[in-house]
Amino acid sequence: MPGETLKDAAPPFVATEWPRLPKSLLYSIFARVGGWGLDTDAFETLRASYHGGFLGKAIAYDNRQREIPGSFIQSLRWHPVRLLSSLERPYYYGAKKRYLDWIASRHLATGRYDLVHSWSGDCLETLRVARRMEIPSVVEIPTWHRDIAEKIAPRADLTQSSARTPFGRWKNDLAMQPGRSIEEYDLATLLVVLSEKAADTFRARGISEEKLFYLPRGVDIQRFQPGARPPIFRAIFSGALIQRKGIHHLLKAWHRLNLPKAELWLLGAVHDEAKRHLKKFWRNNIRVIGFAQDVENYLKEATIHVFPSQLEGSAKVTYEAAACGLPQVVTRESGDVVRDGVDGIIVPSGDVDAIACAIEHFYRHPEIVPTMSVAARKRVVDNFTWDHFRQRLLAAYERAMEM
Repeated sequence: MPGETLKDAAPPFVATEWPRLPKSLLYSIFARVGGWGLDTDAFETLRASYHGGFLGKAIAYDNRQREIPGSFIQSLRWHPVRLLSSLERPYYYGAKKRYLDWIASRHLATGRYDLVHSWSGDCLETLRVARRMEIPSVVEIPTWHRDIAEKIAPRADLTQSSARTPFGRWKNDLAMQPGRSIEEYDLATLLVVLSEKAADTFRARGISEEKLFYLPRGVDIQRFQPGARPPIFRAIFSGALIQRKGIHHLLKAWHRLNLPKAELWLLGAVHDEAKRHLKKFWRNNIRVIGFAQDVENYLKEATIHVFPSQLEGSAKVTYEAAACGLPQVVTRESGDVVRDGVDGIIVPSGDVDAIACAIEHFYRHPEIVPTMSVAARKRVVDNFTWDHFRQRLLAAYERAMEM
């Protein structure tokens, strides 16, 4: 893929001269700035532009950090769309995304900005303005091309919410339809993908190589560090307990193994779709922890991390587990952090036998865990710190400005 690869890993972020960077960036995101998950991505993105001296304005749904002055960030925390919060989630979220897009498009129309950066699904009207004003645009893709992602994890069919009435038609108009994302792909100058698997889904839909930019995520290597290995074999899964992340495949594999002196920890919010699988494949050596903010404290107490996801952009927990020195059992769909046979085992998506065999391999061969642990930690230190992320991000901005 054009742009940087991991063989040419970016050095840690430094204040260097970037002659083709924008003078004033407009950034919008359907998240907060500062916090967990995507909120962290937003903060680290804005740190690059703020310290680079070209952050014009960021628009988000809250601001929970203090490093970047609040004058640069427009918080929509007290937005008028809150009046629609009684609507079902797809409609309410759709309304919030449209409101974010409307605000960003109005900012862009002032002519104060020479580059816009947003996320797929959040920015159609903004991109229309950018195209009309010939302003370069960067659109970040959280998972895969929408057409292919829908086949793996289809969203709820909203067309049955009775379009026969004016209210029903209005509700359906609020929901985010797949066609919006497809138009965004066409309008954007540069599409940022988080993994090679994600990039493949765009190639399969005819998106040119020149329009794709590979930008893996980062991890805080001070917060996520190796801990002491537990006295028994302990596998951990970290993430929402949903089928898209392969929790049903993991539970089935674990039930099949019946390993003595072993535990499976499940760290993350338990969704309804996982409950029947927990009941069907339950064993007494499974511990359901639920959602926790101090993820690192649980990862440090594990032997391996298992994450057999069916669809991700680039799962942040694979970076976190590697930083904690955990060998991992993952799918290629989880991202690009793990190298098969070096710092983990890569299994085919949905292959319960392969998941079970990989877990048992670590269980039967504890001598390989220390070596893979060192390799996993080195992998993120050398390639996936937030400094590396910001350096790559600046390269993406330069690329967009040149196109």
